[in-house]
Amino acid sequence: MKHSLPIRLGLTAAAGLWLLAGGLGAQPRKAPEPQGTTAAAQPSQAPVVFEGKTLFFVKERVLSFAPEDRARAIGERITRLAKDRTFSVNQIQVHEGESSSDLVAGDLVIMSVTDRDAAAAGRPRAELATEYVAIIRAAVEAEQQAYSFRTILAGALYTLLATVVLLLALRLMNFAFPRFYTLLERWRGTVIRSVRIQRLELFSADRITDLLIAAARAARLVAVVALLYFYIPLVLSFFPWTRGYAATILDYVMQPLRTMWAAFAAFLPNAFFIAVVAVVTFYAIKFVGFLFREAGRGTLALPGFHAEWAEPTYKIVRFLMIVFAAIVVFPYLPGSDSPAFQGISLFVGVLFSLGSTSAISNIVAGVLLTYTRAFQVGDRVKIGDTVGDVVEKTLLVTRVRTIKNVDIAVPNSLVLSSHIVNFSSSAAEPGLILHTSVTIGYDAPWRTVHQLLIDAALATEGILKEPAPFVLQTSLDDFYVSYQINAFTDQPAAMARTYSLLHQNIQDKFNEGGVEIMSPHYGALRDGNATTIPADHWPKNYQPPAFRVSASDAFSSGPGGKRGSEE
Repeated sequence: MKHSLPIRLGLTAAAGLWLLAGGLGAQPRKAPEPQGTTAAAQPSQAPVVFEGKTLFFVKERVLSFAPEDRARAIGERITRLAKDRTFSVNQIQVHEGESSSDLVAGDLVIMSVTDRDAAAAGRPRAELATEYVAIIRAAVEAEQQAYSFRTILAGALYTLLATVVLLLALRLMNFAFPRFYTLLERWRGTVIRSVRIQRLELFSADRITDLLIAAARAARLVAVVALLYFYIPLVLSFFPWTRGYAATILDYVMQPLRTMWAAFAAFLPNAFFIAVVAVVTFYAIKFVGFLFREAGRGTLALPGFHAEWAEPTYKIVRFLMIVFAAIVVFPYLPGSDSPAFQGISLFVGVLFSLGSTSAISNIVAGVLLTYTRAFQVGDRVKIGDTVGDVVEKTLLVTRVRTIKNVDIAVPNSLVLSSHIVNFSSSAAEPGLILHTSVTIGYDAPWRTVHQLLIDAALATEGILKEPAPFVLQTSLDDFYVSYQINAFTDQPAAMARTYSLLHQNIQDKFNEGGVEIMSPHYGALRDGNATTIPADHWPKNYQPPAFRVSASDAFSSGPGGKRGSEE
């Protein structure tokens, strides 16, 4: 017995040094320097954590080992004891020394309670050590019970019960929801009726019913996901090996929800600002739209502003108002000042700049074409080699439907760079002039030719009587005279048909007048009347005249060189 005290002191000193080392390889930390001369530095405290639970706190340093190092080493030793299924918590005892009270379990020193620890806690050292022993025993015993056969069996039974409840809940939903869908379908148009304000139908019964059915399907999906979400962590919590994962799975959803709620609460002032700007912009656009609609109808007259400018001007103003509102609210958007948001904005801006060059040029050309009033929808125009009616004007393209009923989309930049012929701009007053030419020989009196051409024009459908048609003699050529008939029409869309009828009437009138159209001239020996003029226009008892061919000089025949003639 006389050697027991030195042995205990030596054991205590060696174990204390090993204990205070905490985990081997831990870097010693320097003591924090005082912040000022008037206030004493507050000692830091580190929790002793076991299986995710804090048992107690270590506040004091020992030698070069900080409280965090001591707490980590104590937790590791308690975990080692708990994993030993043959270990009895009664083996945890307190061995008193001169400068510390050691908590030991057999040969393992769990920790040492020093006088400084007791002073920091404001309690006697032995009492504090005894309390720590009780805490460690309770924690280890609870952990051993969690891994006992009885606990595992209870967990299996609870898992079976939870599974049965889950299956019953899913079966109940499979039974209830389809019947609820059928009930909503029966209520369509009867219990569920349209929402009206006087004669204005805001929501139809079919739309309301479809929305309710969609909401019910979404509620069913949410309910199934919620059941599975709570079922899995619940089952994991029944077993000690997976108990930590249950809290982790719950935290996977709760942490984003908490973060979203905190972000939403912080964003509320900016959200109200954005909402006010959006509402003001919406009603401002509606007011501006009302003004431009009235201007387009002619009820609101603005000096120098044409009615056809109303719709495109409204679109431009609306676009500018939306852009202005977007610029105002941009700094108040969540994450607008983050580098990622700014990088994406820059990337989108570069793509838009590189890819929209032709689109911007078409838009500018479309605006210029609108305000220069080069043509309107419905006009018969010629753009380059394309002739047809304008069926649509947009900021990007102009759509032209040809006389063959073919739609051609011409980019506005190409339209602006081409010459535009508008056949409809002067059709109403005084009228579009249609013209065509014929060539008649000098033997036909020009006054007769003039009258025949005018009569043919007046007999043509679509040609105006006033202003009267007129004829121009455009050239006096070697074999014929060129006559050009000019006639007015107010139907430019029917130009092709009118030209065809005019040509037909010219042929008929010249045949009736006995004037043969020899253009440019005939070079064949024949009676042209029989093939050119219809028989009902021939004079009575008309007989094709005979014609004679004679040689202008003698020709020789035979070896004797005789000369003769032939008729």
